[in-house]
Amino acid sequence: MKIRDQVKAFKDGELSRRDMLAGLAAVGVGVATVPLTGRGARAAAGDATYFTWGGYDIPDLFQPYVEKHGAPPSFATFGGSEEALTKMRAGFVVDVAHPCNQAIPRWVSTGLFQPADPAKLSNWSDVIPSLYQLEGNVVDGKPYMVPMDWGQTSITYRTDMVDLGGEPESWGILWDEALKGRIGVIASAGDAWWCGAIYAGVPFEEISTDESFEKVAAVMREQRPLVRTYTDDMTTLQQALASGELMAAMTWNETATVLKSEGVPVKFAEPKEGALTWVCGAIIHKDAPNVDLAHEIIDSLISVPSGEFMIGEYGYGHSNIKAFDSFTSEQLADLGLSKNPDDVLSAGKFQIPQTQEFETRMNQEFENIKAGF
Repeated sequence: MKIRDQVKAFKDGELSRRDMLAGLAAVGVGVATVPLTGRGARAAAGDATYFTWGGYDIPDLFQPYVEKHGAPPSFATFGGSEEALTKMRAGFVVDVAHPCNQAIPRWVSTGLFQPADPAKLSNWSDVIPSLYQLEGNVVDGKPYMVPMDWGQTSITYRTDMVDLGGEPESWGILWDEALKGRIGVIASAGDAWWCGAIYAGVPFEEISTDESFEKVAAVMREQRPLVRTYTDDMTTLQQALASGELMAAMTWNETATVLKSEGVPVKFAEPKEGALTWVCGAIIHKDAPNVDLAHEIIDSLISVPSGEFMIGEYGYGHSNIKAFDSFTSEQLADLGLSKNPDDVLSAGKFQIPQTQEFETRMNQEFENIKAGF
């Protein structure tokens, strides 16, 4: 299949993201040369827009929507939650955005969003309650963020390259001098800073204190000379691990799941200090041009087909309990999942909402550290 045909087939939903990437790699085309968004970032009249993390801008998550409208919604992508909020504060209007649990109170407090109407969601009755009953999320019985995916941020490492010497897995892998120049780290402080806090032994309840802030900043600066790449693109980390350019990287569940399916010897670590755990979902902009379509976007995201894709292809948990019926307990355990999300989320370190002041300070400091200051 020609390159243009492969990209078109992906956009039309006829080819999966994984198959398209594999096909392009086979002919020597790098991912960075190919635009993966479904359509333009700004919605045309009557065309709803989904503002999301890279990797979620795919037709696979919108089968019911595509069946009804003939195409997925328009996509716009961001690399981090704070980046997305800053852009919307500056006037970028979308129909639906994709935040995570620790950002909910701050996002809601801006007044930029409206609660979803569960009565307009055919799949709402199958959504796991503990995933939407989060701090600051439900107001007058209606959720602002409708949960879709949940999982972990941990370390994917090459088991044929990284020798743990019989020691338990630890966040220390990403601070190991022996791996200098072969380590990848997520570029967003929304992941990396919190993982640094876990490594530094900072309780999340104290992460915003001056003492804890300096402690985390110190370990992030200690790590900086060891890092080969900072990126928010999981595909970049995935390819670098597959080629051996990287020996270990901070990633989400998806990276290890995909690499294992391709026969690459990797493991998604269970750090002795605990993995970072999170719940993400969909929220409607207060000025959404297409409120009804916004609910259809969300309903597709929480549908069983989307859940089966998220679990089977990306290794993430999903909010629709029925999506787990297609998988055995053994398959879920192999992915590090459970039909009860609390089993996984409580076993790790669950992010706690912070103030805007802390978020701004954290992001500015992490940018300085990445730049070598």
